[in-house]
Amino acid sequence: MGAIFDVIRDKLTAAFQPTRLEIEDDSSRHAGHAGARPGGESHFSVTIESAAFAGAPKVARQRMVYRALAEELAGPVHALSVKALAPGEA
Repeated sequence: MGAIFDVIRDKLTAAFQPTRLEIEDDSSRHAGHAGARPGGESHFSVTIESAAFAGAPKVARQRMVYRALAEELAGPVHALSVKALAPGEA
Protein backbone atom coordinates (compact mmCIF):
# COMPACT_ATOMS: atom_id res chain seq x y z
CA MET A 1 0.00 0.00 0.00
CA GLY A 2 1.07 3.60 0.43
CA ALA A 3 3.08 5.53 2.98
CA ILE A 4 0.07 6.72 5.00
CA PHE A 5 -1.34 3.19 5.10
CA ASP A 6 2.01 2.00 6.48
CA VAL A 7 2.07 4.72 9.15
CA ILE A 8 -1.49 3.86 10.25
CA ARG A 9 -0.59 0.15 10.46
CA ASP A 10 2.62 0.80 12.36
CA LYS A 11 1.11 3.25 14.86
CA LEU A 12 -1.92 1.08 15.60
CA THR A 13 0.27 -2.00 15.99
CA ALA A 14 2.60 -0.20 18.39
CA ALA A 15 -0.21 1.36 20.43
CA PHE A 16 -2.57 -1.62 20.71
CA GLN A 17 -0.73 -4.86 19.80
CA PRO A 18 -3.85 -5.98 17.92
CA THR A 19 -4.83 -9.58 17.39
CA ARG A 20 -6.63 -8.42 14.24
CA LEU A 21 -5.99 -5.32 12.15
CA GLU A 22 -7.70 -4.59 8.84
CA ILE A 23 -7.09 -1.30 7.08
CA GLU A 24 -8.86 -0.34 3.89
CA ASP A 25 -8.13 2.72 1.77
CA ASP A 26 -11.62 3.94 0.85
CA SER A 27 -10.37 7.03 -0.96
CA SER A 28 -11.48 5.92 -4.43
CA ARG A 29 -15.10 5.86 -3.21
CA HIS A 30 -14.77 9.52 -2.21
CA ALA A 31 -13.22 10.97 -5.36
CA GLY A 32 -14.53 14.48 -5.90
CA HIS A 33 -15.69 14.84 -2.29
CA ALA A 34 -14.24 17.16 0.32
CA GLY A 35 -10.83 16.09 1.51
CA ALA A 36 -10.24 13.65 -1.36
CA ARG A 37 -6.74 13.86 -2.78
CA PRO A 38 -5.39 12.70 -6.10
CA GLY A 39 -3.59 9.45 -5.43
CA GLY A 40 -5.84 8.48 -2.52
CA GLU A 41 -4.85 7.80 1.07
CA SER A 42 -7.32 10.35 2.43
CA HIS A 43 -10.22 8.12 3.57
CA PHE A 44 -9.70 4.90 5.54
CA SER A 45 -11.71 2.21 7.32
CA VAL A 46 -10.09 0.33 10.19
CA THR A 47 -11.19 -2.79 12.02
CA ILE A 48 -8.98 -3.46 15.02
CA GLU A 49 -9.24 -6.09 17.75
CA SER A 50 -7.17 -5.64 20.89
CA ALA A 51 -7.26 -6.47 24.59
CA ALA A 52 -6.69 -2.73 25.14
CA PHE A 53 -10.37 -2.16 24.31
CA ALA A 54 -11.76 -4.64 26.85
CA GLY A 55 -14.29 -2.96 29.12
CA ALA A 56 -14.17 0.37 27.26
CA PRO A 57 -17.32 1.78 25.64
CA LYS A 58 -17.46 2.17 21.86
CA VAL A 59 -16.83 5.93 21.87
CA ALA A 60 -13.84 5.58 24.21
CA ARG A 61 -12.35 2.94 21.91
CA GLN A 62 -12.72 5.21 18.90
CA ARG A 63 -11.11 8.08 20.81
CA MET A 64 -8.17 5.83 21.68
CA VAL A 65 -7.62 5.10 18.00
CA TYR A 66 -8.07 8.76 17.01
CA ARG A 67 -5.53 9.77 19.67
CA ALA A 68 -3.00 7.26 18.30
CA LEU A 69 -3.49 8.72 14.79
CA ALA A 70 -3.86 12.39 15.77
CA GLU A 71 -1.03 13.56 13.52
CA GLU A 72 -2.47 11.82 10.46
CA LEU A 73 -6.00 13.07 11.19
CA ALA A 74 -4.66 16.63 11.43
CA GLY A 75 -3.06 16.31 8.01
CA PRO A 76 -3.35 13.81 5.21
CA VAL A 77 -6.26 11.69 6.49
CA HIS A 78 -9.60 13.38 5.93
CA ALA A 79 -11.88 10.60 7.22
CA LEU A 80 -11.41 7.51 9.36
CA SER A 81 -14.07 4.90 10.06
CA VAL A 82 -13.21 2.79 13.13
CA LYS A 83 -14.55 -0.52 14.34
CA ALA A 84 -12.66 -1.28 17.57
CA LEU A 85 -13.27 -4.63 19.24
CA ALA A 86 -12.08 -6.50 22.30
CA PRO A 87 -11.09 -10.15 21.78
CA GLY A 88 -14.14 -12.36 21.30
CA GLU A 89 -16.40 -9.55 20.10
CA ALA A 90 -17.90 -9.54 16.64
